[in-house]
Amino acid sequence: MRDFCESAVVSQESGAKQSLKFEIYFIMGHYKELLAFKKGYELAMEIFILTKRFPPEEKYSLTDQIRRSSRSVCVNIVEAYRRKRYKDYFISKLNDAETENPETQVWLDFSKDCRYITEEEYSTLTAKNDEIGKLIWYMINNPDKFM
Repeated sequence: MRDFCESAVVSQESGAKQSLKFEIYFIMGHYKELLAFKKGYELAMEIFILTKRFPPEEKYSLTDQIRRSSRSVCVNIVEAYRRKRYKDYFISKLNDAETENPETQVWLDFSKDCRYITEEEYSTLTAKNDEIGKLIWYMINNPDKFM
């Protein structure tokens, strides 16, 4: 670790800020590379856009809840990844993401049954949500591949 710190200081002194950024990225990796995060973020943004057309009376219930749970999946993946050096913490945060994911599905069910989204939108979003769940489950069961 000391070599990295010395390298970072040299990079800063030479004015090569990009080099420092690259070295940190190289050592830490980046959560945005994780397929589960990418797909989770994409789904959360789709849900955000879709829920803009929900009725105003749903603002503090269905709209808020589905946005919150879909975003929470991403946030928990990030928290897990940033603490990946602690296997138990990594798995714990992924379990949190894994429990938020089915919550998002239930809100999708309500959205469809209340006729706020079409059957086609529901099927597409459900398939994406299922895929995210499988990716999270893989990470939980294979933590050493992410350490």
